[in-house]
Amino acid sequence: MNNIKFISAEEAVKVVKSGDHIHLSSVASAPQILIKALCQRGENGELKDVRIHHLHTEGPAPYTEERFQGTFFHQAFFVGGNVRKNVQAGWADYIPIFLSETQKLYRSGAVPCDVAMIQVSPVDKHGYVSLGTSVDATLAAIECAKTVIAVVNKHVPRSWGDAIIPASMIDMFVEDDTPLEPAHFSDPSEIETKIGINCANLIEDGACLQMGIGAIPNAVLAQLGGHKNLGIHTEMFADGVLPLVKAGVINGANKKIDKGKMVSTFLMGSQDVYDFIDDNPMVAMMDVGYTNDPYVIARNPKVCAINSALQVDLTGQVCADSLGTKFYSGVGGQIDFTYGASLSEGGKAIIAMPSATNKGVSKIAPVLTEGAGVVTTRNHIHWLVTEYGAVDLYGKSLQERAKLIISVAHPDAQESLDRAAFERFGPHYHQVNI
Repeated sequence: MNNIKFISAEEAVKVVKSGDHIHLSSVASAPQILIKALCQRGENGELKDVRIHHLHTEGPAPYTEERFQGTFFHQAFFVGGNVRKNVQAGWADYIPIFLSETQKLYRSGAVPCDVAMIQVSPVDKHGYVSLGTSVDATLAAIECAKTVIAVVNKHVPRSWGDAIIPASMIDMFVEDDTPLEPAHFSDPSEIETKIGINCANLIEDGACLQMGIGAIPNAVLAQLGGHKNLGIHTEMFADGVLPLVKAGVINGANKKIDKGKMVSTFLMGSQDVYDFIDDNPMVAMMDVGYTNDPYVIARNPKVCAINSALQVDLTGQVCADSLGTKFYSGVGGQIDFTYGASLSEGGKAIIAMPSATNKGVSKIAPVLTEGAGVVTTRNHIHWLVTEYGAVDLYGKSLQERAKLIISVAHPDAQESLDRAAFERFGPHYHQVNI
């Protein structure tokens, strides 16, 4: 397999037929050279009703644009920033799905996969390649696809775990040496730093961490330098973990499964992250059906799952995927890890968010905005954290949790929220002690 034959991207995408379903590998591994060649075929009028599936991708996503209506139909499993505008406009679409089940869509046949377009590391002396930063549902797509096209790129890190596959699983090879698309995160603000401190105070030595995307996870990680024996079992991680690994804080010593290993299914970060996972046996990049299975997650003790929200109502319903009727992101792995952490011995499921938007609108509301989706139900929520504190809602009645939620709302919103709770629950509400 070391003498593989490379063809051009233009030649490779000729295998795509009208009506086909295509999977693109995720995040930094989105195969941009194939995307560009495919869109050129679209511009030439050669294709109709080609459906494109993927998780979050970095870089351009021209197939979602209005000009390709009737040519490409984008049906992603998560709404990233590069497709959000076109999804909200209706030119692109979204399939609501737990991240843990994205692989099941392919393996069950619920979503066909005719062509998998992926990006891999160079073939090693044993005839294997690595999926690098994107195992997630990509491995399932490779298993189920009629044709697999791989971009072989020297910049793709040789990650371990389920990422290692035989090159014989690939039908066509295209060569490219474009550096992977990095993800850029802003430094935590003063509010995000306060949230990070409040979350860090809930994390015990020996905890196993899962964190989502953005500034708050990095703000939490920045506060953990004094902790000991932390582990990682997550859907993704970024640059914030690297100083803690270097300092020996993250070592996986307390994990019951995958002891000593950092388990993830995709990555977003800078080149430093890609360099860190390259040929690193400490990192296991695994199928999303494993990383996000709540019952696998629960096998480790003290799982701390920290996820964000767009809005929370007074009963503890968490909206994390939409702004009213406008889809903003997706279900992702929030409920996978919220439930998994709640089943873990000594685990903590945490929803962390600023108390208000950048425009000063309270993110804690009497009721969710019309059309908003409930990602984490009021039955699943445990801890809610804002810059004003942390409250545990588990086992609390509706009136008790309303008082607790209001206590961490922005002070400017607390009076109106308290009035709304009184109107909802009646005069007994003011007699409730917390």
